[in-house]
Amino acid sequence: MSLLQLQSVSRRFGALQALSEISLTVDQGELRAVIGPNGAGKTTLFNLISGFFPPSSGDILFDGEPIMRVSPSALVQQGIIRTFQITEIFLSLSVYENLRIAAEVAMGVSSRPWMSRALRARIDERVQELMQVVGIAAKADRIAGELSHGDQRVVEVGIALSRKPKLLLLDEPTAGMGDEETQNMTALIRRLNKEQGITTLFVEHDMEIVFGIADRITVLDNGTMLAEGNAHEIANNAAVQAAYLGQAA
Repeated sequence: MSLLQLQSVSRRFGALQALSEISLTVDQGELRAVIGPNGAGKTTLFNLISGFFPPSSGDILFDGEPIMRVSPSALVQQGIIRTFQITEIFLSLSVYENLRIAAEVAMGVSSRPWMSRALRARIDERVQELMQVVGIAAKADRIAGELSHGDQRVVEVGIALSRKPKLLLLDEPTAGMGDEETQNMTALIRRLNKEQGITTLFVEHDMEIVFGIADRITVLDNGTMLAEGNAHEIANNAAVQAAYLGQAA
């Protein structure tokens, strides 16, 4: 069953054609990678899906409903949750406090001046659940700004999960990480998809990661879709090799 559909989607910025006639379908439960050289249109694609601006032409459907004119905040409510290349967390707060704030916002209680003991217990239970899911519970009391870059990204993923995403958009989730942190993040992405059933669309430059975990791969080049397929098909595609992987077949 398809969750996300892009139908002949294009985006122009003045004279610049950033995306041209992109059509793709992401199925429920799929782990899909988007790759391509710098300037290929990957970030623009994410911006369209997450509502930061509408397509110049074409249709985007989520759960069968058009979302071309839906605001980013409304799309969050519908279940499209995105992380960015630059980590966005509260660096001066602890891991627990970051996730507590996220849980309160997600539950719609962040503006309440007073909370009952039962509500606080529900929030704490949710925070504990999030920390367990992303594997950061042992560092609950650590100040986020003192964590490694990889752990900060894990906290950010936990914040994203607080909104119970139907579609999780991860923009270069392993950027700037060392080998061990990259392995941990890759394992987390796979686990969230396979064990939690979270449909995930991610942009990544590390081909080992992409070929290792993606169910399907979409390749962009100069704003157009160059290829689509599984890891074997993409690795052996002559056009992809020439444009992105750096060698001809």
